[in-house]
Amino acid sequence: MSEAQTVRLSYEDGARAVELARESVESYVLHGQREQPGSMRDAFYNRTGAFVRLTSTRGRGRVRGCAGTYQGKNQLGHAIVDAAIKAASGDSCGSEIEPPELQNLNVSVCIVSNHILTNDPLADLELGKHGVAVDKGGNHGWLYPTIPVENGWSKEKYLSRVCRKAKLSPLAWQDEDTMVTLIEGQVFQERPDGGSVQELQIR
Repeated sequence: MSEAQTVRLSYEDGARAVELARESVESYVLHGQREQPGSMRDAFYNRTGAFVRLTSTRGRGRVRGCAGTYQGKNQLGHAIVDAAIKAASGDSCGSEIEPPELQNLNVSVCIVSNHILTNDPLADLELGKHGVAVDKGGNHGWLYPTIPVENGWSKEKYLSRVCRKAKLSPLAWQDEDTMVTLIEGQVFQERPDGGSVQELQIR
């Protein structure tokens, strides 16, 4: 395995990350504008990836949007804003977030702390700890780290679902020319009852 940098956020920084993601979604949906991070906390100057996931608090809590990147090309504050806007747009799950939906959204942010290129996904993957990205022949797909636990998936099913998302064969993760990256991170999300932000223990 090959490893990248490690970034860790305090609870206060994580809470601000969720707040910034929500502000960015609301600014985009209500005004068509890109939220500016403003005067950022020190941790937000780290160059690392981030994902933003939007789920409905109604019914079965379906995913309304999920976007981001595990590669840290931009400062974290800007990466959160970019991910939030893309998650709220029609580019994510097919339909753009509408203003009436905002009060019924739960916002979750995954701050990438590390990403690991693995040659043995089945052995190295830890369910509940790792997000997974696959790349092969120009096709790319990834899934959020909490998803297999939420759905009760095995390692094999998780890897197969990532491959299907990348429009590859469900067994493409076994191919030597498929790059499989395990994504480690901290997940912070709004509490369902509208209380303070919580950090999920995803290990």
